[in-house]
Amino acid sequence: MLKFTPILLAVVYGFIMYRFSAWRLKRELDEKSTELADPALRKLAADMAQVVDIPRIKVHIYEVEPVNGLAAPDGRIFITRGFYAKYQNGEVTAPEMASVIAHELGHVALGHSRRRMIDFSGQNALRTALAMVLSRILPGIGPMIANAAMSLLMARLSRSDEYEADAYASALLVKAGIGTAPQKSLFEKLEHLTGAHGAAQPAWLLSHPKTPERIAAIQANEIKWDV
Repeated sequence: MLKFTPILLAVVYGFIMYRFSAWRLKRELDEKSTELADPALRKLAADMAQVVDIPRIKVHIYEVEPVNGLAAPDGRIFITRGFYAKYQNGEVTAPEMASVIAHELGHVALGHSRRRMIDFSGQNALRTALAMVLSRILPGIGPMIANAAMSLLMARLSRSDEYEADAYASALLVKAGIGTAPQKSLFEKLEHLTGAHGAAQPAWLLSHPKTPERIAAIQANEIKWDV
């Protein structure tokens, strides 16, 4: 029984972390967000909602500065204040912002948002259990190996989710009459908008695919769909 103790403790820890993380995220978003009021973006969101046959797409402005979008486990979509400011300044167009909404809706529709919360908690649980086991076999470096292994695994899963959400967004944008051009043009702007330079890290360590690879995947879908 004792040999299974680390695994049992890790499972309990993972469950507690999942519940706590979900509660903390919801409180954070509730306290720091307001519903999107921009008429142009609401019109584009309504066009996309009609395509997927839902009453509306709930989009909110999340009051933080980093340029990002977020799909919450409860189905709400958030655009950060920093991202919205780029739109207000004319650095990002309304159709490009619509592509962000479509991408985040893809995460919701495909179940990524809720699964990511579970994966995050499960990752911590597995990391803890693996570190406990490896520390007995490889004292000192066991936890380091556990951390590296889990980081690689989660990065790979995250990149897969991003490709799936991109494909969902492409299909939705085409059906809504917006097209994929804004989606691709936004990807080309993202490194500049966020100040990130993904080339500094190996592709397999990135949680998001590299920009050329994402654009190439969209173009491959366009050929397949004869868009």
